[in-house]
Amino acid sequence: MKKMLTAAVSRVLSGVTQKPASRVLVASCKYSNNATFEIKKCDLYRLEEGPPVTTVLTREDGLKYYKMMQTIRRMELKADQLYKQKFIRGFCHLCDGQEACCVGLEAGINPTDHVITSYRAHGLCYTRGLTVRSILSELTGRRGGCAKGKGGSMHMYAKNFYGGNGIVGAQGPLGAGIALACKYKGNNEVCLTLYGDGAANQGQISEAYNMAALWNLPCIFICENNRYGMGTSVERAAASTDYYKRGNFIPGLRVDGMDILCVREATKFAADYCRSGKGPMLMELLTYRYHGHSMSDPGISYRTREEIQSVRSKSDPIMLLKDKMVNHKLASVEELKEIDAEVRKEIDDAAQFAMTDPEPPLEELGHHIYSSNPPFDIRGANQWIKFQSIS
Repeated sequence: MKKMLTAAVSRVLSGVTQKPASRVLVASCKYSNNATFEIKKCDLYRLEEGPPVTTVLTREDGLKYYKMMQTIRRMELKADQLYKQKFIRGFCHLCDGQEACCVGLEAGINPTDHVITSYRAHGLCYTRGLTVRSILSELTGRRGGCAKGKGGSMHMYAKNFYGGNGIVGAQGPLGAGIALACKYKGNNEVCLTLYGDGAANQGQISEAYNMAALWNLPCIFICENNRYGMGTSVERAAASTDYYKRGNFIPGLRVDGMDILCVREATKFAADYCRSGKGPMLMELLTYRYHGHSMSDPGISYRTREEIQSVRSKSDPIMLLKDKMVNHKLASVEELKEIDAEVRKEIDDAAQFAMTDPEPPLEELGHHIYSSNPPFDIRGANQWIKFQSIS
């Protein structure tokens, strides 16, 4: 009897000690369900009122935003590593530093709304619903990629997400067209049309402004101003750096793009404006990219290492959210460290898949030219080579 009792006690104690100490600590903490934060007031153009200057962040949303931003950051750093190891070839534009933009924009719209952007698209691919595995596999050109390994860094797509566009500014008129479809269908949806400060000087962007205003389209034009168009600072490239005023006849907002809560509230405000039938709006997100323009750009020939480090230490979007959550008891440092570990494992597993998944076979080269079409033959590099195209 004594032996049986000893064995039972031993089993109970072993069950208790198996739980990691960090999880016991996290479980014992008492968190706030939500907290109210003051956010930076947006600069306004042709608007009497703007987004609110206070907002509520729930613990649930805070943890979700933190994990999404941390995932994007780690994914981009892994892409940097894979590129240097030559698993990724060709063009590759990373968005680390700009995580508050893509996560905040998604938090301010509905899943049924539409998004189109430039070639710096990896973060938005993730927030629109693609998995890390499908994104990294697309970067390495594997069959498990979101575009079956045939799109690469600049041409990824998801439901209600239209890329990833390789031509500078080309997404501007396309976004206006998507917004026109929303208005035509009467579905109360909006289109976010993103472009960089370099593309803001493109003529087709101004033409898209004109059509959107003329037809009262539910389009939110969003200039991600990361201060450099390739290697040229905005002051050297633009006669006016007030990009939120570039719409002229379109109302505009200038938003702190390093604070996810500012981006979220501004996006909600702009989306409500467009849904009310008032026409388009222009948002300028003041942000910063830590990497160079692309992987071929070291990023320090036109700016100093000290400038980059200053932004990292004072305005990093992940750090700002983490400080808010910890200081207002929405999360503990230990809990966020656990999320970091989960994210690292997810990224590592996805990278391993992206390096080992097979490449698409040559016979699939002509597939998916059309979304719905009977099979037909297309010629290859010369007239004697034929490939079959299957939708």
